[in-house]
Amino acid sequence: MAQAVIHNQDDANSPFAGSVIVPPGYTTYYISGSGPTVTNLNAPKDSIESFGDTATQTRTTLEGLKAKMEKLGVGFGDVVQARVYLAADPMNGGKMNPAAMNATWKTFFGTTAQPNKPARATIEAANLVKRGALVEIEFVAAKMVTPKR
Repeated sequence: MAQAVIHNQDDANSPFAGSVIVPPGYTTYYISGSGPTVTNLNAPKDSIESFGDTATQTRTTLEGLKAKMEKLGVGFGDVVQARVYLAADPMNGGKMNPAAMNATWKTFFGTTAQPNKPARATIEAANLVKRGALVEIEFVAAKMVTPKR
């Protein structure tokens, strides 16, 4: 019988796992960084207002990553590692807003429907490639290889 991925949770209230162990027999998926999508078509192009605040940008970024992962046959429960890049949010006194990101993050990870939490790093970035973006997220996912018969 194959071993399952182990998500070690040091603190049940934490939005991420302290560590994740992937046993042999899993395929690894490296999912490039993605950013938010436009939520306000009336705002100036490539502006923070066009993408929304940190919470909104986190939501649309995760929704975009979900669509990418579905094409690969993986989901949030398969994510074992994440990197979150946050830029300074002018609506948060010019500082990154990890609290807003975490509040949204917890609606995708560690829920009753999807209890797994990946190991994660959150990094403050001076600027992100996509102008107006406050959030960029990348994933590593792992899924058991199913032998073909």
